[in-house]
Amino acid sequence: MYSSITAAYLARYRSVLDAAPAPAELLPLTGAQRRFLITRRRDPRGRTDIVPLFFAFPRGTVDLPRLHRAAVRLAARHPALRGAFTTVRGTPLLRLGAPAVEVARAAVGRGGPDRSAAAALRRALLDWPLDGPVLRLLLASAPDDDEEVLAVALDHAACDEQSLGLVTADLTAAYGRDDASAPEGLGGRARPDSPDSPDEDGVAAYRAAVEGQLAGEAAAASETAHAHWAARLGGLEEVPREEAAAGGVARSTGVVTHRLPAATGAARGGVFPALLDAVGAAARRLAAGERVLALGYPWGGRPPGAEPVLGCFLNTLVHPVAPGPARSLDELSAEWWDDLDHADTPYDEVVRAARSAGARWSGTLDGLLTFEDLNRRPPLVLGGAAGRETHVGGRPLAAPLAVSASHGEDLLVRLAWDRDRYRDADAEAAFEALLATLRRHLGPPA
Repeated sequence: MYSSITAAYLARYRSVLDAAPAPAELLPLTGAQRRFLITRRRDPRGRTDIVPLFFAFPRGTVDLPRLHRAAVRLAARHPALRGAFTTVRGTPLLRLGAPAVEVARAAVGRGGPDRSAAAALRRALLDWPLDGPVLRLLLASAPDDDEEVLAVALDHAACDEQSLGLVTADLTAAYGRDDASAPEGLGGRARPDSPDSPDEDGVAAYRAAVEGQLAGEAAAASETAHAHWAARLGGLEEVPREEAAAGGVARSTGVVTHRLPAATGAARGGVFPALLDAVGAAARRLAAGERVLALGYPWGGRPPGAEPVLGCFLNTLVHPVAPGPARSLDELSAEWWDDLDHADTPYDEVVRAARSAGARWSGTLDGLLTFEDLNRRPPLVLGGAAGRETHVGGRPLAAPLAVSASHGEDLLVRLAWDRDRYRDADAEAAFEALLATLRRHLGPPA
């Protein structure tokens, strides 16, 4: 019988519960959460992987004390924001406690490029404390700006991209029903405006969702899935040591963006495989040598029947990019759908399968693709004003090349690269290869 890593983790978790004086306070972690915590410990700078959103509001719209009270209410509703990630007897888990919230104004520099809201937020997010908070709301504006920018940022171990809709909806609702009797005080960890013990129904829903996710991960770690990923990824090779050393921690990040027409009708179903091929074209343009490249992309969703709880319910799938001629979208889509049949296989199991097939690969990714359908996320509305979503570049990358795509009224594509690894001119040429591939698959601009 196939012995899975998830099953071993669940056995250790149950052993911890049996010996714990307050077992109700301890919740298991999904495979993605455990991977984020392991990656954090291995990072030379101990950085936390975060999920940020940035919203521009007319100056004077956001009332920070009121936003703080709303953030406390938001965190009090969600166990993922009411706990601390810790390790007990070598087993990573979530220990329930008080909400971890920070609401503050980010200091803007006095001159030059530092004298901007974007620079202030970038500096603040780079300085993310390892012991929390889980949720940070940071506001910044330069003296002459007509707008102020609000960063809504969460520890990725507590929130995935699909959870962001819950964050914007609940924060909007909590801000709208502000109660002046709630606790004041900005910055640091917030005191909850609810009882110290978490809402039992909310905790039960969260626990059921996490346990459902783990059950799915354990079932997906099968011999069939092992064989699939071994065949798909057996040709991967590790990034050469000298390349990895150069690109391990980015000191500077470049970004380019472009807007394409939104896909409509039947073409909409081909957007993601087209993006995979386009990112692969960009990565091949930048890669030295003929090795097979590993592109990662997050994929997931709540387990069937789970309540809409905030948390991290995703997996990172791996798409191999081999040298060769251009391929049709139908062929790429068929391979992608085959991979999605095994999308629940935990990442550590996928790495194990690849290595069993001879891959000289430890799980390092050459590129990342994230995709968001903007029609699925409600806007953030504060003080009657809907925030205009914007972007703040220059943040550290989890891979030397990262592409994000947002599909709404148009298809916004953004490529970021590690300037310690790639020259700007080469990255911009790779972006042109990406756009050309998208146009080939999805059609020319309208």
